[in-house]
Amino acid sequence: MNLMSLLLRSSWKTLALAAFIGLLSGVSTAGLIVTINTQVNHSSLTTTLIWSFIGLCFLRLLTNIISKYLLINLAEKAILELRLILSEKILAAPLYHLERLGKHRILATLTDDVVAISKTVYVIPTLCIDIAIVVSCLFYLFWLSPIVFILVVISLFLGIFSYQQVAHKATLFFTLARQQEDRLFNHFRSITEGTKELKLHYQRRQTFLKKELKETAQLCRRKNVVGTTIFAAAASWGNILFFVVVGLVIFAFPNFKAIPTNVLSGYALTILYLLSPLDYIMSAIPTFSKATVALENIDSLKLSLSNHSHESNLISWDEADNLCKRLELLGVTHTYHQDYEDTPFTLGPIDLTFSDGEIVFIVGGNGSGKSTLVKLITGLYLPESGKIYLNGKLVTTENQEWFRQYFSVVFSDFYLFDKFLSVGENFADKQIYDYLVKLKLEKKVQVKNGLLSTTSLSQGQRKRLALLTAYLEDRPIYVFDEWASDQDPEFKKIFYMQLLPELKNKGKTVIVVSHDDQYFYLSDRIVKLDYGKVNNV
Repeated sequence: MNLMSLLLRSSWKTLALAAFIGLLSGVSTAGLIVTINTQVNHSSLTTTLIWSFIGLCFLRLLTNIISKYLLINLAEKAILELRLILSEKILAAPLYHLERLGKHRILATLTDDVVAISKTVYVIPTLCIDIAIVVSCLFYLFWLSPIVFILVVISLFLGIFSYQQVAHKATLFFTLARQQEDRLFNHFRSITEGTKELKLHYQRRQTFLKKELKETAQLCRRKNVVGTTIFAAAASWGNILFFVVVGLVIFAFPNFKAIPTNVLSGYALTILYLLSPLDYIMSAIPTFSKATVALENIDSLKLSLSNHSHESNLISWDEADNLCKRLELLGVTHTYHQDYEDTPFTLGPIDLTFSDGEIVFIVGGNGSGKSTLVKLITGLYLPESGKIYLNGKLVTTENQEWFRQYFSVVFSDFYLFDKFLSVGENFADKQIYDYLVKLKLEKKVQVKNGLLSTTSLSQGQRKRLALLTAYLEDRPIYVFDEWASDQDPEFKKIFYMQLLPELKNKGKTVIVVSHDDQYFYLSDRIVKLDYGKVNNV
């Protein structure tokens, strides 16, 4: 995909209209040059020339503004659609594939690549008008003298050909620079997520800054500098060619053939005027090259996401069906393939059954597969083998979205939104406030129209807000992944001895990943994981 096809897909009619109006702007500019050249070669001033000049100025102004407005509006619409499509594809792709791609690559594409295309958007209107001006002026040059026109076209093609010879090499440097930007974004992620660790270890911080971050940033800079310099040198060569043409027309060509003064002045005036739009066109090419590299990265990500995405329908159910009568995992397995490990880690085969009104604790050491099991249970991972049934219905890629709607989950690495989104629309602020009182957060957080006043709280308090969201969702199955690990002893007791029994009494299925063995007696059943294998306790 290139930038033009992106705009065409957004609205080819608007693009065609903008191109036509831009052509009128170019024609009016050429008309102004003709008018000026005519007056220069006539001693008397005529009313026709005056009104022609005024009319062409007005037409140039009007068409310029309209064309730029249409193209900017079209380009911004295309960028908006591109962002939305990318966001939808990211959210539609399987979680395991997003984890393999890495947050840094996805973030770099959503920000750096889209920004590179956005910058190009603002170049397009002026570029289109300048191209129209160049074409119109060339027609005028042909009308003045076909022989001299051929000389100009030859020099123009010579400049374009020599420019293209180096442009490809410059684009390769931009591609290499973009590859380094992926690594750079990964380093930025290390800064934001590993600030505490870097502050506490001076030697690690210095190694990170001077070796990892600096070397990657410098390599990215060098590639961009080399690519841009090559383009600048080629553009300068193209400009000099036009001055050479002016010199040939004015100084050399009259020695071989008599050329009228009005033709010489017309050529000199037109060619000198062309230097500005041609210089703009040349300077815009590096921007387009970066946008091309960005589009290739976006296309690569979109293709990768599309190849791993599956259509999943949200099957609606009435309130009577909003209950987990039976959730079954039969022979379910999932394998992790790590590049740095000789043998992959396999979870399973897992055979488990969960029922309504039941509290099940999942326990096990670090690396035993608890988080992976949670992702399988909640439908974030589809099993590589085995089957999952909910209320007797087989879970497949086609109904995976429907299956996920049965779960309210607070993950160990949860993300807290500052707005309850669609959940908040169904509850009054008073109801939410009652939950805040229950979670002892009413003095820390206020809620208005479903919007939290702050999320800048301790990790334990943030987890309570995540628990509040889960309460509001009121779904049949609740999963808590190490929820109590950041809570003080008092609130741990409230969680295990009040909140979990309340959910059980409501007929909810409650699955808790926990290390708090002093509360294991509250469970109906304990599932122990030992390096991917299940032992019922």
